Amino acid sequence: MKIRLQRLLETLNQGLIERETPLKLIVLSALAGENSLLLGPHGTAKSVLAERLHWAFKEGDYFERLLTRFSVPEELFGPLSIKSLENDQYRRLTENYLPSSTISFIDEIFKANSAILNALLTILNERQFDNGDKRYTIPLISVVAASNELPDEAGLAALYDRFLCRFQVDSVSSEQFHHLLRLTDEDFQAPDKADQLTLEEVHRIQQKITDITITDDVMDLLQAFRLHAETISLYISDRRWRKAVKLLKVAAFTNGSESVGVWECWLLQHCLWDEPEQREIIANWFETHLSLGSSGFNFERLDKLVSTWETVLHKDSTTEVAVLNEKGQPLYLNALGEQTAQASFMQRRERNGLPLYLAPPGQADRRLADQGYTYKELLEQFFDDRYQQTHIKGKWRHIDEYVADPDNVLITEVFNSPCMEFKQHERGFIEGRVRELSHLKQDIEQFKEKLIAQQCNLQTDIGEHLWLDPAFIITATNSLEKSIEQVESLLNRLSGLLDRYKSLPTTDE
Repeated sequence: MKIRLQRLLETLNQGLIERETPLKLIVLSALAGENSLLLGPHGTAKSVLAERLHWAFKEGDYFERLLTRFSVPEELFGPLSIKSLENDQYRRLTENYLPSSTISFIDEIFKANSAILNALLTILNERQFDNGDKRYTIPLISVVAASNELPDEAGLAALYDRFLCRFQVDSVSSEQFHHLLRLTDEDFQAPDKADQLTLEEVHRIQQKITDITITDDVMDLLQAFRLHAETISLYISDRRWRKAVKLLKVAAFTNGSESVGVWECWLLQHCLWDEPEQREIIANWFETHLSLGSSGFNFERLDKLVSTWETVLHKDSTTEVAVLNEKGQPLYLNALGEQTAQASFMQRRERNGLPLYLAPPGQADRRLADQGYTYKELLEQFFDDRYQQTHIKGKWRHIDEYVADPDNVLITEVFNSPCMEFKQHERGFIEGRVRELSHLKQDIEQFKEKLIAQQCNLQTDIGEHLWLDPAFIITATNSLEKSIEQVESLLNRLSGLLDRYKSLPTTDE
């Protein structure tokens, strides 16, 4: 199937310039039973792409219509049957119209008015058409719609949501302009019938994808992006998520894989945006996270884990404990830096070399907020000038007698600094830390091996992938190289942690 589809895509792309990606997207959407929207100015080969999609199938009709604000249901769904009206039946002649086609192209889709909108929504979403009093299943595989602008009416939001893949089609670049001018109608040759697909094969593909699994890496990646989408106010409905995953399964199955890998998730940039500017935001996010998810490697989580270990090491290596004497008493350092068991001592207070004293009894704060009084201040504030006396407890006392009393001296308790030393851990404790760090380092080394293996397999996984742009291999390579650099940074930090722990002194030494 893969080789056949590869030949088919190469044939369909003949005569097209810079249209390989939208061509692959609309073919992939068709195989998934979904619709596509091409946004862009007139004359950018949007209708040609739809015609090429029709060439991908052996059977079925092609329908094309340009809508205007005044389009009527008959233009899309066929005229009313006069014969049925004569029999009081309201039926349309749908042959050669949208309900009978397998591939349809609707230009200026958002000019659809209310007269045709409900029937169009049913066709796009359910592949059914109400004709008269009956609802019929129609053979439609996919609708390719085009517009040069996004819908600006709230009533068209449901119609916009019916198109899973969305692509902004621009004019041919200046580098390819000369190739554009040399194109001829003969540049395209119809595909070999052996390569064209049948409706039965399309249905079989959609049945087979039920066997395609989604790896845990992909689940984690999608969950992470869903959370990111909430932070940037990008609403993605549950229905769109389910359809997008179905598209990824079709991409994986037709590429010959048994499960959806993270590289297929690169396609989601064309499925999840509402505004064209959001596509680049989505692409940038996946560019950063694809290689991480492909190996189960989460740099942010591991970086936090290693940082936590660095904090733990700092605590383990700098935690201080009190030095004890032979009696088990804590030791302190006195003013001379000598060890002593004395935690504190009483010291006379001075200010500028002058001793300090308490105020005489009867004052609210004898200590003056621990500032005390000098001899001169006592004399000026509490003792008379002539006799230098003050009345204390019924007696006159001279200032010299007052300051000579030890009870009137300002004394403060001075605490010696605790004598501390770095804590020494038991050998078993250090060995446990080393063991945990070694296991973490081994896990990250395995991540590195996975990343290197993926780097070696990029040509097969991406370069030969049926639906991915070959240029994506450059993006993937850069992403992998960045991830490997991050892994090596983590490993270097872990090696440093291990060396530090192994060098810590233990109580056994």
